[in-house]
Amino acid sequence: MRLLLDEMYPRRLAEQLRAEGHDVVAVVELPDLVGHEDADIARWARQAMRVVVTENIVDFAPLDVEEHAGLLLVNARRWPRTPSGLPRLLAALHAWLDARLGVDDRSRRGAGLVEWL
Repeated sequence: MRLLLDEMYPRRLAEQLRAEGHDVVAVVELPDLVGHEDADIARWARQAMRVVVTENIVDFAPLDVEEHAGLLLVNARRWPRTPSGLPRLLAALHAWLDARLGVDDRSRRGAGLVEWL
């Protein structure tokens, strides 16, 4: 499973997940995406076959399933982006990814996966 961390997440979170062997990139690592509309982020992620990880439920959840390759919606209260919360979020994302090892991204194209973390 390949992830794209939305712009609110730090580069370090993607780096830590990659160090654990996961295919994760953050919007903040992609200058061409920084500051773009959520629909642009979803479109880029769909073309790259990446699930978008975001707290921005208001803008992403209403997207049609054909507009994204998947969404992993994060409850900001449960997984805050604080010094004490980020390690817990890292562990939760690692566990979520580990649970999906072996899932073929190509078979999910257009699947419109929407899950909550």
